[in-house]
Amino acid sequence: MRSGRRSDGYDAVMVFDLDDTMYLERDYVESGLRAVGSWAEQQLGIAGLSNRMLRLFRAGSRGHIFDEALAEAGELHPPELISRMLSVYRQHRPKIALAADVSGFLARRPPRTAFAIITDGFLDAQKRKLRALGLTTGQVDLAVCTDRWGRSHWKPSPRAFEHVQSFFGMPAESCTYVADNEEKDFVAPIWLGWRTVHIKRSERLAQKRPLPAPKVCREIETFDQL
Repeated sequence: MRSGRRSDGYDAVMVFDLDDTMYLERDYVESGLRAVGSWAEQQLGIAGLSNRMLRLFRAGSRGHIFDEALAEAGELHPPELISRMLSVYRQHRPKIALAADVSGFLARRPPRTAFAIITDGFLDAQKRKLRALGLTTGQVDLAVCTDRWGRSHWKPSPRAFEHVQSFFGMPAESCTYVADNEEKDFVAPIWLGWRTVHIKRSERLAQKRPLPAPKVCREIETFDQL
């Protein structure tokens, strides 16, 4: 990735969230569930677990899919097994792709504009997502996984936003953050004086909406509207 300093000739920086902004997070979840199911069949001899977990997920189950699928299959589900399954899920090589509108937008980068990413989540898992999406090979100038500093610096912490602004040497009014989660994504950039864009993809995973929600500059449904 390039140094990204203002000396590179940038006048603005567009910063993106990752999950449900640049790709659909449901695709990552289903990729992980398939990986866990394959592992369970190979290592434990439990067949059909992938289909059970996918069915539960698509029906709205969250948080206890492993336990529920194992119980349906008549299998014991001690905490140590659930922990191992979670490790397989987080460490799998995801089969995901950028949303078509994102690929198009990245290909026609606005002039004199830098691209960056700020994303929450466990560090290894987020790095795997970035590699799978091809976002470590020049499409963006900087990718920041907030977990590099620990869970306390996940959004809404301002640390990653301050880091990006300092890295590019840009004033706040030259920075824009595009993200999907009203609960946490916009607190820091609004406080810092950035522009904000809320992307509301119709197929995103449901997010809780706080009352009141931060007031973003603009709402869109696709990067084609950027």
